[in-house]
Amino acid sequence: VMGGGTVGEAVASRNANFAVGDKAAGMGGWQHYQLVDGNQRGVLQKVDTTHVPLQAYLGAVGMPGVTAWYGLTQIIEPKAGETVVVSAARGAVGGAVGQLAKARGGRAVGLAGGPDKCRHVIEELGFDACIDYKQHPDVRSLSMALKEACPKGIDGYFENVGGIILDAVMLRANAFSRIALCGMIAGYNGEPIPMAAPQLLLVNRMKLQGFIVSEHMALWPQALAELGGLVATGKLKYRETVAQGLAAAPEAFLGLLK
Repeated sequence: VMGGGTVGEAVASRNANFAVGDKAAGMGGWQHYQLVDGNQRGVLQKVDTTHVPLQAYLGAVGMPGVTAWYGLTQIIEPKAGETVVVSAARGAVGGAVGQLAKARGGRAVGLAGGPDKCRHVIEELGFDACIDYKQHPDVRSLSMALKEACPKGIDGYFENVGGIILDAVMLRANAFSRIALCGMIAGYNGEPIPMAAPQLLLVNRMKLQGFIVSEHMALWPQALAELGGLVATGKLKYRETVAQGLAAAPEAFLGLLK
């Protein structure tokens, strides 16, 4: 079975902790049914769908949301008035990063591909600005766009992409800025990703820290409490892409990487 995060409903149970009809989240993989030993801790987490839709536990109130929360609060640690830049700002993780930064009194600037995505990032997600990277094919052009969008420089950067976007951000980063290194999708096909000016890490005394969110399970309850509250009250906006049926899953997954 292909691994993956899942949400679902108990259709049969011989465990006192789970009743038929209970909603739960876990790592059930790409299948219709999963048989679980209910005494195994952490395999299934019961979730409350009173105010939060079940599928949100796969996104805004699930792994993507916690990824955004961890990188922002534990690595970037934004202060009120600071500027946080997010690549792939239209995605499930990036969109949450900007909104969480705004909730902490920061300025959120996104990078996304195309005018429609950028419009969504500003108008629906509430970012202060969004740069269409497709209009800026080289580091110099992208750096100038960042200068205009971030007149006081960049204090925090949530990295999902790598490549020339990282190079352009480095040129606009302030002293003591922080980079949460979440993804490098520019190199997911295996090619190397050179960095144009790594000396800027030293010159600006920058912190660059990579992380894998599943290694920080102790903080998940704290993250999910905030994310769930924001979704339930309509303060955290998100959009979902839905593919119908397991047969559509491989194509949907390839679409994500495209």
